[in-house]
Amino acid sequence: MPGADTAAQPRAATESLVTIPHSIQPFWLEFQAIVGGDVQARFYEAFHFDDNEPAANKLARLVLVGTKRATAGLAWSFEAENRPPPKPSDLSVVTNWQGEPLCVIETKAVATVPFEEVSEEFAAIEGEGDRSLRYWREVHWAYFGRVCKRFRRVPSPRMPIVCERFEVIYRGAPPERAA
Repeated sequence: MPGADTAAQPRAATESLVTIPHSIQPFWLEFQAIVGGDVQARFYEAFHFDDNEPAANKLARLVLVGTKRATAGLAWSFEAENRPPPKPSDLSVVTNWQGEPLCVIETKAVATVPFEEVSEEFAAIEGEGDRSLRYWREVHWAYFGRVCKRFRRVPSPRMPIVCERFEVIYRGAPPERAA
């Protein structure tokens, strides 16, 4: 799921339009020009994965090459931040750690399950490490433990995990790097 910092104000329960963050507006306008219409009402958020730069950038690269097609978030974090989890047809902008937009993903499916019931299939689609459930549980237990600490919760095998499947629907030009 999205990392600790998101660049957008999530939509309200009333589904009102969300303001596209200024830093990604040119990217979003290019995307809208390609799709041929105003899709702002479907904008969910702009975000980077994970809570550290190396992992955030590595996971973004896995999305761009098609290996990572799913992500997981702690339902408690959505509750604590008073925002709904993503829903099918939502559009999000994946950024690198520096906030540079890389691609637009469309949420295809969302299911909330206890941590201990995340499937081998989902772990494989998430595309991280060796794609095994063992690896998924190890790295996500550590990550969700850090998230729980921020919200004064205790990690549990029964903690609710929002499992999101997505598809990349637009890739922008790679961010320019200083020489």
